[in-house]
Amino acid sequence: QAQLVESGGGLVQAGGSLRLSCAASINTFDQYTMGWFRQAPGREDRQFVATISLNGGITNYADSVKGRFTISRDNALNTAYLQMNSLKPEDTGFYYCAADRLLSVAAMSDAPDHDYWGQGTQVTVSS
Repeated sequence: QAQLVESGGGLVQAGGSLRLSCAASINTFDQYTMGWFRQAPGREDRQFVATISLNGGITNYADSVKGRFTISRDNALNTAYLQMNSLKPEDTGFYYCAADRLLSVAAMSDAPDHDYWGQGTQVTVSS
């Protein structure tokens, strides 16, 4: 059974940085588009944050995080990352990583469900 495990969340002041990691126990990790999504307080849906292609050459970001967040992956380590800089209180939420075998970088950002999800990690940005 494949598994995604997020880490790196925490409490940070506005303007600070955090780096999230997503460790995947998937034998064919380099065949999955990876993405980060977040669930804001009081919302039931998960919102797209960023996605990255199989070899990391193509990335896609939500407008709200462009220029502040960077998604990356290390296929040798079966791990995806989300570097978050200049954090704002509105970035607060539960962050999930996801893996999708079929969808492209762009398509994954619009799709509501994916092959695998992690359990999530909490990010809280204080003002």
